[in-house]
Amino acid sequence: MPPQQQSAVTRPLDAAATSLMLLLCLLWAFNQVAIKLAIPDVPPVIQAAIRSSFAALLVAGWASARGIPLTARDRTLLPGIAAGVLFGLEFLLIYRGLLWTSASRAVLFIYTAPFFVVLGSRWFLPGDRFTVAQWLGLLLSFVGIVLAFGFPAPSGNPHELLGDFMQLAAGAAWGATTVIMKASALSRAPFEKVLLYQLGVSAPLLAAGAMLFGERIAGVPSGLTLASIGYQVFVISSASYLAWFALIQRYSASRLSAFTFLTPLFGVAAGHLVLGEPITPAFALAVLLVIVGLFLVNWPK
Repeated sequence: MPPQQQSAVTRPLDAAATSLMLLLCLLWAFNQVAIKLAIPDVPPVIQAAIRSSFAALLVAGWASARGIPLTARDRTLLPGIAAGVLFGLEFLLIYRGLLWTSASRAVLFIYTAPFFVVLGSRWFLPGDRFTVAQWLGLLLSFVGIVLAFGFPAPSGNPHELLGDFMQLAAGAAWGATTVIMKASALSRAPFEKVLLYQLGVSAPLLAAGAMLFGERIAGVPSGLTLASIGYQVFVISSASYLAWFALIQRYSASRLSAFTFLTPLFGVAAGHLVLGEPITPAFALAVLLVIVGLFLVNWPK
């Protein structure tokens, strides 16, 4: 592996990358709130299809304006399509799985994604293997998520296990997407092109999924719904994902993925501020565990 690429595989997060990851986790946390606000007017998989479609147009326009080559033969086609399929599958599994399992259980299973990234890195990114202390940090952060959301007892719904499995599969798809981006030719392609693969491939898959599941928009969406979808298109699927993919190309994928544990914690805070959802007394301890875990994950080897 060339020295420049090797350094990008193992590079720890500096102050700029850490600050940007904190901002991204905060933006992604409010994305969950935006989805909830729009669901009464626009079903969730349709929302995902809309945001992928319009964000693809925005990113393509941005790349064109900056003169970024998108059609160069750079061996990214196959891994790009694979990443796009996994990206679309991730959201299909998340949204449809929520029909059978609770949101709190879904969070626990989705945020197993960093474990899949670290495990995948052992085979495909040997330079990014975790030490014992970093594994301990990852486990501490996950325990913090469990403490924040609890682990609700099974409700007796025979479909709940299926819903849980779908959320776990979504976490695996998220982790696999990250590893593919880091271990393939996508790591050397413009990050605008990397994002376009995922948006362009996932948009028709999500639209087909919405049709398959019978989702429909019954009436004219409200102004709040349009604003919520606009946030998903402009802020999440365009700006934040561009920044995320740029970070993945430059820093350790395992360490970046561990930072996503902050997203559900920010989501709890966002739900409290915007939707009036309660915060449990254990939330402060959960935050402390996640922070200590991230400190260990990013401790120099």
